This record gives sequence, C-alpha cells and structure tokens, in this order.
Amino acid sequence: EVQLVESGGGLVQAGGSLRLSCVASGFTFDDYGIGWFRQAPGKEREGVSCISISDGSTYYEDSVKGRFTISSDNAKNTVYLQMNSLKPEDTAVYYCAAGPPGATIETWYTYWGQGTQVTVSS
Repeated sequence: EVQLVESGGGLVQAGGSLRLSCVASGFTFDDYGIGWFRQAPGKEREGVSCISISDGSTYYEDSVKGRFTISSDNAKNTVYLQMNSLKPEDTAVYYCAAGPPGATIETWYTYWGQGTQVTVSS
C-alpha cells in the first residue's frame, strides 16, 4: 500500500521556522520525485517545491526561493521541507506527493499525503 505521511506542521510566529517531513512507503522511492504543495483557505492548491530523488535536483516556486529548502534522506524514504523566515501568507495545509522525477505540474503527481497544517501568525 502506498503511503505518504506528512508531519511537522504547527503554529509559528512570522519570521520563525518549521521543518516538514514526508515519509514514503509502498513504492520504489528512488524512482520518483517528491513535491510539496500547499492550499490556503479559499485558494487553489499550488506547488511549492519538488525534488528528484535519484539525482537530487530541486525546484522552488518563486515566493519561497531563499527561504525554503527541500532535501531527502533516501535511507529513511523521507523528504524534508525546511521553512525559514515564515510569513503569514505561507499559512496553508501543506501536502507532499509522489510523481515522475522533475514533475512541476500538479496533475502529474500520483500519490498524495493527507496534509499538515502550517499557521503563521503576524
């Protein structure tokens, strides 16, 4: 059974940091890319960052460049999203998803986690 389990969300003040984790199971981790997406209330889900597990290449959405860092621990089948200098506009439910390596389009992602809430207070 394929599973993606996110954790690490919470409430933080503006300027603070959080690290999200996404633990994957049920598929060959190295064959996939893992993406982080977020959905704020009343808004569409948007891509934040993604990483190709096999070669470590990464992509960041412009609004998070320089503040967020995506990484993977292949031995643990885990992808992290380190979020620094958080802003109230980063408030959203954050999801991780598995899809083709290098995929930047949401519809290419096959497997999804349940999401973790991130709330940034001003």
